[in-house]
Amino acid sequence: MSQATAPTRATGVDMTHRQILQALSGLLLGMFVAILSSTVVSNALPRIITELRGGQSAYTWVVTSALLATTATTPIWGKLADLTSKKLLVQISLGIYVLGSVLAGAAQGTSELIACRVLQGIGAGGLTALAQVIMATMIAPRERGRYSGYLGAVMAVGTIGGPLIGGVIVDTSWLGWRWCFYVGVPFAIAALVVLQKTLHLPVVKRKAQIDWWGATLITAAVSVLLIWVSLAGGQFAWASWQSVVMVVGALVLAALAIRVETRAAEPMIPPRLFRNRTITLAVVASIAVGVGMFGASVFLGQYFQISRGQSPTMSGLMTLPMILGLLVSSTLSGRIITRTGRWKRFLVIGTALLTAGFALMGTLRADTSFTLLSVYMALVGIGLGMTMQNLVLAVQNTVGTHELGVASSTVAFFRSLGGAIGVSVLGAVLAHRVTGYTAEGLGRLGISASGSGSGGVLPDVHTLPGPIRAVVESAYGHGAGDIFLAAAPFALIALIAVIFIKEVPLRQHNSSPIGAEAERESTIPGGAGAAMVRTGEQR
Repeated sequence: MSQATAPTRATGVDMTHRQILQALSGLLLGMFVAILSSTVVSNALPRIITELRGGQSAYTWVVTSALLATTATTPIWGKLADLTSKKLLVQISLGIYVLGSVLAGAAQGTSELIACRVLQGIGAGGLTALAQVIMATMIAPRERGRYSGYLGAVMAVGTIGGPLIGGVIVDTSWLGWRWCFYVGVPFAIAALVVLQKTLHLPVVKRKAQIDWWGATLITAAVSVLLIWVSLAGGQFAWASWQSVVMVVGALVLAALAIRVETRAAEPMIPPRLFRNRTITLAVVASIAVGVGMFGASVFLGQYFQISRGQSPTMSGLMTLPMILGLLVSSTLSGRIITRTGRWKRFLVIGTALLTAGFALMGTLRADTSFTLLSVYMALVGIGLGMTMQNLVLAVQNTVGTHELGVASSTVAFFRSLGGAIGVSVLGAVLAHRVTGYTAEGLGRLGISASGSGSGGVLPDVHTLPGPIRAVVESAYGHGAGDIFLAAAPFALIALIAVIFIKEVPLRQHNSSPIGAEAERESTIPGGAGAAMVRTGEQR
């Protein structure tokens, strides 16, 4: 019997390899859209912020706002996936993304752009959470490594293609930066069409209510925290009454969220999940990886354009070593994990390489050899490829099918939270360092830093006089090295966390000791589990 007709071993729903690939095609296209929404603007942001006359704070918040929306809504999407049609949810998230993209392309100022990026982030949050959930529904953990490799490859292609597409668009006069947001719309519409035709899953509906109070409190706590780390050090001092108010407020909201989640019948993030050591350590590692991954890499485009004077297109090309490392490592590690059932070694090696890569990139300066920089970026990419998807895989291997949505989205939530915090904190560090280095450099030239714009609008280095341009390039180069060095300890925390995770070989089926009892209850008439209705999804 050929591979196209032979059923995969004990998948969550009985599907052949060919059927799984067909179903995944629209899903992976949706994931490509989610990745594209963030990466396509990375090399275009310096030009966008300059044209809209924004500063370093606006640069940071164009990224942070989308990450915040993604972070806050991921648990909601994950919980909804456990309660209703996953196919309908992923189509809704694509629709929200399209709306946000169209509005972002029409934005006339940085405030409008940030608001539209929030809408994009809500859609991207659904795509990120639901891709993992749907894949886990269709494919057993042992087989999932292979398909997670495909997901990693799509992420790599999106990460490669995004900056290149964004750079070409910005460098093409008859297009302009607004097409960085419009370009994802055709892909999203294509994903909608493909999903409608190829994705057919059983719908498991449970009579339960969404914990909106918990969702609101979690969102509020995260928002206050991120606003604080973004504004502190710029709008007000770190040690100030404003900081005290915002930190205390965030802690109070977080405490209330924990209280509500503990008592809720259907919590957004069930506290009981954290009784499992694997889930707790995976969450710690996800936060740390998120800080390093988003917080440091998002500023690479800025480094190449301001510190090295490259065009947006060339900035995209110069990040290829990191992305190719991610592509190769995620694909190969996924296949090896499927063959052996062992995954911990890849988490340990990946986080070790990530730590080394960030530490080496801490030596970054404006005149650093690109050959050396390519090696450092490749180490970071290989580490990320071995780490991101496998942390989710490790968690999914410990829960039953009825909790795949909430468990997967919990990991994605904390990874996005770490990324949002990383972008905000490291962005503030970069702005502070650049201002200081610029003032020092101008002082050596006998020029006062006041009025130089060192801490305001992002500079267009091509319009600056030679000596001042050299100072600005050096300041941004040294500042970029500082934020990578600051990201290295977070990668080290991730390494320590994964070392203590106990490896459990991947299961050949989609049940687990944790979820088995709940699943049995849900099938017993009048049992304690919520009533479940299974229907064929053919919409």
